[in-house]
Amino acid sequence: QVQLVESGGGLVQPGDSLRLSCTASNLNPGATVSIQNFGWYRQTPGKQREFVASFTSDGSTTYADSVKDRFTISRENVTKKVGYLQMNNLRPEDTAVYYCNARVRVVTSAVGAGDFWGQGTQVTVSS
Repeated sequence: QVQLVESGGGLVQPGDSLRLSCTASNLNPGATVSIQNFGWYRQTPGKQREFVASFTSDGSTTYADSVKDRFTISRENVTKKVGYLQMNNLRPEDTAVYYCNARVRVVTSAVGAGDFWGQGTQVTVSS
């Protein structure tokens, strides 16, 4: 019962910034979750979901050419429950629903991991 929830989307003007968050949780209060590797993807109507950025547990990052030098992916490193996408100098073509995909480690009486998607958050860039 891992949940991955994106937040932080909204309507902004070209040149503005937004920070998206991807928060992992578990419906079992006795479980501890942490985000290992994760990535951000985006999708517009009628198009396939496309890669935006990725983060690996060793801190390595990768970006799509279209967002390089404008977007930064990171993870909160204390609880490791939240991943971020800092988006600067937004453009109208960045308008999309943004999804988080993460490998989440779950610790209860045993240790497991799985890959999960969030429900998406809408980002609209328009003047």
